[in-house]
Amino acid sequence: MVAISDAVALVTGGQRGLGKAIAEALLARGAARVYVTAREPVPADDPRIRPVPLDVTDPEAVSALAGQATDVTIVVNNAGVLLPSPLLTGDLADMVATFDTNVFGALRVARAFAPILAANGGGALVDMHSVLSWGAGTAAYGASKAALWSITNSLRVELAPQGTQVVGVHLGFADTDMVAAVSAPKLSPAEVAAAVLDGVEHGDSEVLVDEVSRRMKAALAGPVEGLTVSIGS
Repeated sequence: MVAISDAVALVTGGQRGLGKAIAEALLARGAARVYVTAREPVPADDPRIRPVPLDVTDPEAVSALAGQATDVTIVVNNAGVLLPSPLLTGDLADMVATFDTNVFGALRVARAFAPILAANGGGALVDMHSVLSWGAGTAAYGASKAALWSITNSLRVELAPQGTQVVGVHLGFADTDMVAAVSAPKLSPAEVAAAVLDGVEHGDSEVLVDEVSRRMKAALAGPVEGLTVSIGS
C-alpha cells in the first residue's frame, strides 16, 4: 500500500474528465503536488497542481517529463483515446493511433518513471483499464485495453523487486466527454477517483470499480460469447 498524504503524483490526461477528478481526489487526500498532463495544458488555480505538456505518443516528450518530475511517487496512466471504428472496415490509421496512445503511450510512461519510483521508495503505478478490456465487439479500443491489462499484469511482476505497487483499474463508463455519445449508465468521475485511491491506499492490485466490471470479470470463466458488449450510442 502507498500513502497518498504528502505524495507527489503524476496523472496523464489530468486536466479533464476522469484524470481531473483523480487529481482533485489526490489533493483532497493530502497529496503534496500533482503533475497533470495535457497536450495543451492550461494554468491551474491551485499551486499544488503542476500542468505540464505531454503527448504520450512522443518518446522524447515522455523522457523530458521524467527528467522534470523526479519527485513523483504515484503515477496514474489515464491518458487515452476512444476511436471505435470496426476492425474490418474502419480506418487502420485510427487503430494504430489507438494502440499508440492507449498501449504504447502508457508503457512509455511506465518505463520512464519506473526508475523514479524506485528511487523514491517504490511508490505506485496505476493503469486505467476498462470493462471493455474483456468485452468482444468493442473494436480497437477494447483490444487496446485488453493489451494494457496484460501489460499491467506483467509490469506488476517486473516492478515487484523494487517495491512498486501496480494497480489495474476496470470500470464501465464514467460521465466524461469521451463517452458523451454513449447511452449506457455512467458513474461520476468522483466515484471512480475515490475507488482508485482506495485501492492504492489499501494495497490492492486490481480495482473493479462497479458491478458491471465485477460481473464481466466473473464471466471470463464462461463461454466467450458471453463477453460481447456494445459501445454504440
